[in-house]
Amino acid sequence: MLLGLLLAVALPGALLLPAPSWATTAPELRGAKSLQNLSADMHGRNLQQQEFLKADLQGFNFSAADLRGAVFNGSQLQGANLQGADLRDVIAFASRFDGADLRQARLDNGMLLQSHFRDALISGADFSEAVLDQPEQRALCARADGLNESTGISTSESLRCR
Repeated sequence: MLLGLLLAVALPGALLLPAPSWATTAPELRGAKSLQNLSADMHGRNLQQQEFLKADLQGFNFSAADLRGAVFNGSQLQGANLQGADLRDVIAFASRFDGADLRQARLDNGMLLQSHFRDALISGADFSEAVLDQPEQRALCARADGLNESTGISTSESLRCR
């Protein structure tokens, strides 16, 4: 009875305390679960709508993978092979694609704000309707070339280069 009384008094107060700052969010838990089944070679895999939050995917092979609607927020994709990958509707906020191979990749309708593409290979990539920071878009335009084989749209045109 005494234990019940103590719980009745202490439990409501404990529920009012803020969550610890180290608490893991639901999206981070889903992202960690997605990473459990990953290997460095994901060539041609169906990874639609997978969440890779704050993931270290440097050097991973995602070539020809179906990544439509995937989320890469805060992820490290430096040197990753995304050649011919379908990244339509991808969300990659504050991600690093430096040195990644994006040749012939489709990034149409992607949300790519605060992401970086320094030295990424983009020949034939389709960025139609993708949302990029203006300085990053200008830097991509400086080296945009090629035509996307599946959409018939040039990289330059898809980036709205002038």
